[in-house]
Amino acid sequence: MGLFSRRDFALLSATTSAALAAGLDWAPAQTPRRGGTLIIPEAGGGARHLNPAVQSGVATAVPGTQIFASPLRFDGNWRPQPYLAKSWDLAADGKSLTLRLIEGATFHDGKPITSEDVAFSVMTVKKYHPFQQMFAPVASVETPDAHTAVIRLSRPHPALLLAMSPALCPILPKHVFDDGVDLRNHPANSAPVGSGPFKLVEFKRGEHTILERNDKFFIPDRPLLDRIIFRYINDPTAIMLAMERGEAHMVPYLSTPRDTARMARHASLSVSDKGFEGIGALTWLAFNTQKAPLDDKRVRQAICFAIDRNFILKRLLLDRAKAATGPIAPNSPFYTADVEKYDLNLDKANQLLDQAGHKRKSDGTRFTLTVDYSPGNEVVKSTAEYFKPQLRKVGIDVQVRTSPDFATWAHRVGGWDFDLTLDTVFNWGDPVIGVDRTYLSSNIRKGVIWSNTQGYSNPRVDELLAKAGVEPDLAARKALYAEFQKIVVDDAPIFFINTLPYVGVFQKTLGAVPATIWGAMSPMDELHWTTPPR
Repeated sequence: MGLFSRRDFALLSATTSAALAAGLDWAPAQTPRRGGTLIIPEAGGGARHLNPAVQSGVATAVPGTQIFASPLRFDGNWRPQPYLAKSWDLAADGKSLTLRLIEGATFHDGKPITSEDVAFSVMTVKKYHPFQQMFAPVASVETPDAHTAVIRLSRPHPALLLAMSPALCPILPKHVFDDGVDLRNHPANSAPVGSGPFKLVEFKRGEHTILERNDKFFIPDRPLLDRIIFRYINDPTAIMLAMERGEAHMVPYLSTPRDTARMARHASLSVSDKGFEGIGALTWLAFNTQKAPLDDKRVRQAICFAIDRNFILKRLLLDRAKAATGPIAPNSPFYTADVEKYDLNLDKANQLLDQAGHKRKSDGTRFTLTVDYSPGNEVVKSTAEYFKPQLRKVGIDVQVRTSPDFATWAHRVGGWDFDLTLDTVFNWGDPVIGVDRTYLSSNIRKGVIWSNTQGYSNPRVDELLAKAGVEPDLAARKALYAEFQKIVVDDAPIFFINTLPYVGVFQKTLGAVPATIWGAMSPMDELHWTTPPR
């Protein structure tokens, strides 16, 4: 979480190296049942492609972390574990990370994995991933031999080890992707060759993704499943029925309270809130600050004061979610509650709109705004609809614009073709990884979803994030992020609504369901059926 000291990292590395030297292997104490198929239904049309190096989000990361391996993986206690890197060392000055790769690992096409692939992958993520700050300090990657990669940094980077996680740093085969084709549109993104526990059989966008066991996976006796099938189903009710009938086996990220309660009542299903600690998911209403009248802070603040967050929490989320009051999730050690809460105040909202020069017209309205929302979640849709009557109370006419699929919504928002948009965005464990991207003026990148699509710019915010991103002292980092949160909440490029009450739902006869800090955005090499599926 960016909370470990260099001494902690050194100790973890030493412990890992010692365990490997002692001959400890990857196999579990008891050999679980092998074979079988796992069916995962997903709403919202599924992934645009399967390469997490150039695309963030659950839809890409869940299948992507099965196809691609990464240098490290993390357990449920934020501790880094060996993966493609059998050991690692962070320099005393915090400006280099040495990864020592396991030997004999190959990609799905049989080609060996070398340090050249690591160097290519890290620099690819640095250049193309939406989280530009994640690898911003990376100056170069040296490859002194085939199994050693040394990541050189221009400055200390507290979040670097966390950035080695499966969903953030997939190791790509250089011989496939380094052919001069733009990585953002490379055909191999939809037909990827990786080194993870499963290899791709078929990706049919909007319909399904079929993976099968990688029999030459570098961890002995893994994976345990024969195949994983992702089925993309736009109807949430159909997904619930499939789970109840045993036709589907796991919903990794369920956040709709009524569906959660329904799944919890079913005798054959388990519901767990474990495995989401690293995500820090916040639902918010974002403003396009580059468009009038939203380029005026008073208008944005007025909208914040006009929305009843408690109504959303109690009536739409059934008291299953916490209030979000700023850009950092409440469960983060960097969170501060010392910000403007924007409690419901219609008088204040009307006053701010009047001051901004937007008087009511004869029909009672001041202006019209369109609100988009990320598809696939009924609560998000209901929240968008709630804005219509609520903001009408202060003279704002709201039109809700529905996107038929994720790609359409992402194209609109990433292309700045929106007024307001309702979405859920992850903190990704450390602010450097998942928070900075939304507020840095350097990350205003047209066409890139989950960048600074609000067009928000504040030099003091840029300065604070730059300082916090290299500060090794935890208390000092907290102070920097506290000031950052107060400024952002006051500037109101976003109205923060709630944390997302994620749970995982799975058939009770599944064993070793991922419960890491990333949940199902982790390799499922140990997941298995304890008895054959129904």
